[in-house]
Amino acid sequence: MLILASRSPRRREILERAGIPFVSRPAQVDEALLPGEDAAAYVRRLARWKAEAVEAAPGDIVLGADTVVVVDGEILGKPAHAADAARMLGLLSGREHTVLTGICLRASGSLIEDLEATRVRFVSLSPREVAEYVASGEPMDKAGAYAIQGLASRFIDRLEGCYWNVVGLPVARVYRHLTALGALCLDTTNFRLL
Repeated sequence: MLILASRSPRRREILERAGIPFVSRPAQVDEALLPGEDAAAYVRRLARWKAEAVEAAPGDIVLGADTVVVVDGEILGKPAHAADAARMLGLLSGREHTVLTGICLRASGSLIEDLEATRVRFVSLSPREVAEYVASGEPMDKAGAYAIQGLASRFIDRLEGCYWNVVGLPVARVYRHLTALGALCLDTTNFRLL
């Protein structure tokens, strides 16, 4: 059984759309940034901690993941409040940023760790556009204060890399690791864990 160590509705939806069976068991870990830790090390560490924090039976595979937005070396997680969301959107306006997702698969005492990076460019946003988007409430539980699959889709000028990574889980990369583990088998309509 694949266990998703996350409460993210977006990660659940991505796995469901891909036909990958799973159960969700959210992990509780301290998500504070460590001194001197860069964004790539941060998301990889959190993904590993999440995968290690969830109990699993023999034969289960636990998937941990963490996503952040990075601009000018600053890590943008989920905004603390509306003003923080507006600040983040101001940083992204008219510029390119990187979305990083660390993933970790824990299976049979071994760990597979990986990292996906996607470059995204925003159009320039007016103060009114920022205010209206923040007022929609959509930015409040999203890394970098935006949802590419939602209202913010109109702000995306260009994307280089995995779209699903920006949504919250690089599903093709996860799928490749699961198949390399011999964990997925295609039956006529869906994938199933072996």
